[in-house]
Amino acid sequence: MKTLAEPTFENIEQLKTIKNDLKRFMMGYKFAIDEVNTKLNILKEEFQYIHEYNPIEHISSRVKTPESILKKLKRKNCELSLDSIKENIKDIAGIRITCSFISDVYKVSEMIKNQKDITVIECKDYIKNAKPNGYQSLHLIIKIPVFMTDRVEHTYVEIQIRTIAMDFWASLEHKIYYKFNKEIPKRLTTELKEAAMSAMELDKKMERLHEEVKMIKSTENSTEHLMDYSINEKLSLLINS
Repeated sequence: MKTLAEPTFENIEQLKTIKNDLKRFMMGYKFAIDEVNTKLNILKEEFQYIHEYNPIEHISSRVKTPESILKKLKRKNCELSLDSIKENIKDIAGIRITCSFISDVYKVSEMIKNQKDITVIECKDYIKNAKPNGYQSLHLIIKIPVFMTDRVEHTYVEIQIRTIAMDFWASLEHKIYYKFNKEIPKRLTTELKEAAMSAMELDKKMERLHEEVKMIKSTENSTEHLMDYSINEKLSLLINS
């Protein structure tokens, strides 16, 4: 198998040869993101209508650049071809979903998994099992059909679902990671881990408050329903007397 070494004249010429195919290849990932975003917007609006509540705070998406794809191919020591890219790099298309509460993360995950035309290839739960550095998120690798003019492309999309607190921590950690050229001083690593634990506790506390509010609201609704029933019953007795 021909592996990807340092960029050479031969590599460059090879890339030029597949340039037109690469453009269409990359379009497939953009269309896959459009498909998933459409599904998420439908689920979000329907959930809001049924439950008067929206579990999704924010959705963002991106498609890896060709440069980033080539670097990852090199790290994985894979062949330089479109087929190799498709099979070995499953996060070219990426979607990040931010939720308010941990329970919402799993609700959204289940709604995605229940879509008939989505195949879940992999699920990594870094919420129940956080990474050693403290990182938390739920990762799904899915495959979704993209209907082109002359064929159907079954395309991989990586979906990351996390809370606002998790997203804030991950964004800060990412900035520090690259600021120190991936070699973070031990003191900062320790503090980041402590911050991750604090974010975890905050998420748990907010979840408890959220559940308490739901219970109070449910009790109030039940009381109002009983009061309405009592008033209607009295009116009925007055009318029929």
